[in-house]
Amino acid sequence: MRHGLSETDRSRPPHEWRLATGAHVAIAELRHSGLLPDDALWFSSPEPKALDTAGMLTDREVGVVPELREHERHSTVWFDDPQEFRAVVRRAFEVPDRPALEGWEPLASTRDRLVPVVRRILLDHPDEEIVLTGHGTAWTLLVAELTGSAPDLGAWARLRMPDLWVVETS
Repeated sequence: MRHGLSETDRSRPPHEWRLATGAHVAIAELRHSGLLPDDALWFSSPEPKALDTAGMLTDREVGVVPELREHERHSTVWFDDPQEFRAVVRRAFEVPDRPALEGWEPLASTRDRLVPVVRRILLDHPDEEIVLTGHGTAWTLLVAELTGSAPDLGAWARLRMPDLWVVETS
């Protein structure tokens, strides 16, 4: 599950952003779409936009898992051109052992903290449906790792806020 639309605050790094005014409309549409499992276990990134999205999508308890946070971008660099941002993210995937931009975590570091904790969640709950609420770049990396496929940056670019991907892990 990708979080709802966030309120851009150019003075803060993205991990501190909250949901935008009006984000609740799209989140409520998703909640009532019939696409979400009824009896799933829910886990979320601790980032406000993800945790608040999860809270609006379910009445169930949501476990906060720090390792589910987004690819860290401790920078307030702003991209007026979305294509420029996409190019930097592509560079992060192409050279995962190096930061794609000053202040950005190497994508390999994101993978090294994210994948083991998700595998542990799946192992600890083998007969349960799991919903993870978090972020587009981290989920693109995670889906590739869980499915043994290349990261689908086209799918990443098409993600809405909120949006969901279903991954079968049997």
